[in-house]
Amino acid sequence: MGSAAALSVPSPGPFAGPGFDTCEAPASDVMTAWLHKDGDLSTSPYSAVGIYLGGNNRACPTQANLTPTWVNDQRSNGWHLLPVYLGSQPYCTTSSKIHRFTAANAATTARAEADDAVAQARALGLATGSTIFSDIENYSTTGQDSLSHAACTTAVTTTVLTYQSQWTARLHDLGFLSGFYSSLGSGIRDQVAVYGSTAYVRPDYVWFARYDGSASVLDTTVPKILPDAYWLHRRVKQYRSPTSPPPSILTETYGGKTLSVDRDQVDVRPLPPTAFGDFNGNGWSDLITRQTSTGSLYLYPGNGTKFGGRSLIGSGWNGMSVITRFGDVNRDGHEDLIARERATGALWLYPGAGTGFAPRVKIGVGWNGMREITPSGDLSGDSYPDLLAVQASTGYLYLYPGNSTGTGFGRSIRLGSGWNAMSELTGVGDFNKDGHLDLVARTTATGDLWLYPGTGTGIGARTRISTGWTTMRDLTGVGDFDRDGFNDLIAVESATGKLFRYPGHGTSFGTRLLVGSGWTTALAPLL
Repeated sequence: MGSAAALSVPSPGPFAGPGFDTCEAPASDVMTAWLHKDGDLSTSPYSAVGIYLGGNNRACPTQANLTPTWVNDQRSNGWHLLPVYLGSQPYCTTSSKIHRFTAANAATTARAEADDAVAQARALGLATGSTIFSDIENYSTTGQDSLSHAACTTAVTTTVLTYQSQWTARLHDLGFLSGFYSSLGSGIRDQVAVYGSTAYVRPDYVWFARYDGSASVLDTTVPKILPDAYWLHRRVKQYRSPTSPPPSILTETYGGKTLSVDRDQVDVRPLPPTAFGDFNGNGWSDLITRQTSTGSLYLYPGNGTKFGGRSLIGSGWNGMSVITRFGDVNRDGHEDLIARERATGALWLYPGAGTGFAPRVKIGVGWNGMREITPSGDLSGDSYPDLLAVQASTGYLYLYPGNSTGTGFGRSIRLGSGWNAMSELTGVGDFNKDGHLDLVARTTATGDLWLYPGTGTGIGARTRISTGWTTMRDLTGVGDFDRDGFNDLIAVESATGKLFRYPGHGTSFGTRLLVGSGWTTALAPLL
């Protein structure tokens, strides 16, 4: 019997090496016999296994062995589990699967099947944050659909991209990661074509079928369909199958136990965690904004590519002249907000609750003389999140150290002068990856953007990292939005209301990406 603690870690976990998948989850004695043991040449080479946890097209629907106990035992024994969901297929699938989706229902089908996949994963005890692979078999863009005789054109590509995008977005909503299994020549090819697009939510991991007998996660076709840099350490390759061209391998035997399997090569690492910016707690950075006409506060959940539909999380916020996110001040696992009351200058803490706020707490008075009130995280090095603000009358920048209770601040520390020439001050986390939290600010007159690196006790000498930012407003650190290991920035183009994400590269930004439109001053500020 395995330890229940095994399931507290998301599957598959970090692993690089051989794996296999087979239709029916093997019995526990088979799994024990097949588990690879270093130095023991009589054992199998395998330490990862694909498990078909659900889907209306799953070929082995009974799965008698696939129980929470089985899953826990295999995790405890050292197996890395690769959960697969074989749901509806494209209408132009080349497989014999009978349940299919069309252009009209691809989005709704994907979200419903993602809901079911998560329910099946949770029923088996798989931890939140686990990856579930959507199995989309090979499909054609030529010929005719074998069921409806509809023309199979390139329109099926858009249909599959829509399905997978909605599958991924919904899994992210629910706190799980998205995998995509498909043929290299159809599904993977089409995902590669939109890899840098914000029109579709990109899967976190890919698992591609290429029966070339090469135990490598790299694409061996010439020219390559899947670039080496795409989904780096986030991929699985199915390189041999009992039904693949010769030399096929019908069965394998280890420890006296025989199975018919597909051979896989695995190279997966966990996605970097989102250090800040995750208000709803699903693992992805999101955005909060106030509608100026009504004072309503809205949450726009992020999914790694763009933002989903908004939800109302508060009302009556027009009495506040400053609203800003402040990290997890009270250490209850939720991000909080602070706001300055326009009429009184009082500073209030609004403890976050994931979908709204607990009762507010007054944490300061006399703040009407301050501007650019900005959270910085623990800039002072005492393990408590701090606050920055510029004194409007003098242009001095002050650090307000947070305290252990989250109900106030220690004595302010003056960090510098001349800050009345600066605007759009925002915390960006550890942007340059030196282990300290950093700040970004803009010179108002020139539009130059500066990085102020944290030192562990304050800020160091600034470095110019970009120019031409006079046309942008509401610059906001959004954390590691796409979970690539680098923190990002978002901003609104004032003239157009377009919302852009600027991917962080440690010392600069990559090419900006359009992630929304209609962000006029009717939606301000961004938090």
